[in-house]
Amino acid sequence: MHRVLIQSATYQECRAAVEKVFELFPLDVAGKKVLLKPNVLRAARPEEAITTHPALLAAVIECLRERHPATIVVGDNPGVMGYGANEECFRYSGLLDAAAGHYRNIGLDSVEVEFAAEYGGSISVSRDVLEADVVISLPKFKTHGLTVMTGAIKNSYGILPGAQKAHFHKLAGSPEKFHELVVEVFRLRVPDLFIMDAVLGMQGNGPASTELRWIGRILAADNAVALDAVVARMMGLAPERLGFMRKAQGLGLGEYDAACIELHGELTPIPDFKVPSLGGDAVAHARGLHTLILKSVLLRPTVDPARCTVCGACVAQCPVQALEIVDDAPRVDPTRCIVCFCCQEMCPERAITLQAPCPAA
Repeated sequence: MHRVLIQSATYQECRAAVEKVFELFPLDVAGKKVLLKPNVLRAARPEEAITTHPALLAAVIECLRERHPATIVVGDNPGVMGYGANEECFRYSGLLDAAAGHYRNIGLDSVEVEFAAEYGGSISVSRDVLEADVVISLPKFKTHGLTVMTGAIKNSYGILPGAQKAHFHKLAGSPEKFHELVVEVFRLRVPDLFIMDAVLGMQGNGPASTELRWIGRILAADNAVALDAVVARMMGLAPERLGFMRKAQGLGLGEYDAACIELHGELTPIPDFKVPSLGGDAVAHARGLHTLILKSVLLRPTVDPARCTVCGACVAQCPVQALEIVDDAPRVDPTRCIVCFCCQEMCPERAITLQAPCPAA
């Protein structure tokens, strides 16, 4: 039996709700490394409800500091619009200040792990995610054009640094396959606790819609399938109709049947909540988004020789050893590059930009 907490909350008073989360789901984190993973899609103001609200992050950190002395790391890998601007996304969204000195750019160091053969057999995951003793996921209550809703399971897609996310979007090729891909990434490192910002939610064609809904809730669970099932029902969706939910349950990652979920709080469906098409049509026709994804897959580091001092910082910081110094200039191996933007971020001379290659003549 899975347990899901549904607690009334505002951003001004969400600390009380977070206290109840840790009472219901106690964690032994003393002396351990704890990773807090918010949803940071891109640089967006808190009131846009695109990212996890800083008030929730601050409340979680305060509770951990007071009750459970631990080494805390706060990090995420932003999406297409945030590649190469990790810290800027955190600063603009208010999450950098809320992190209270615990922020880390987790996109700068990754580990290659085995992955499904149909996606190349390997994938790079932020090292901080894999080396954390405890991972607490802080997803956002909102819709998503490709997966219909985004929540506990989808939030883990951010453990992939750089444009890998866009690359695998492309490899999936269809909404149905992307539903499965999201679950495959999720189970690489299943978080230990999920605390969802459902105070101000998003409806319509998310994950960056302008149509917002006041939900007034903090949700929490130690099982992602159960939490997402509750979110789906609040949105008026049947969990079994969502591909990623069927995939996750089929892999034994949790149960979405209401009889298998013990609710702590009241589950009330939101009247007239707007959701994208179950077939993923909302994103299938969003040509602008597809163009962004395809362009980000093609981007590669390009060095300005007038600025480059051949200091080697880019080579040293590349997590997949895709750069080397050739003829007194950095050169990228496009077959290895994962477009994580580490070289651009770490270049002291700002000599590196990300550009798509010129088409062959």
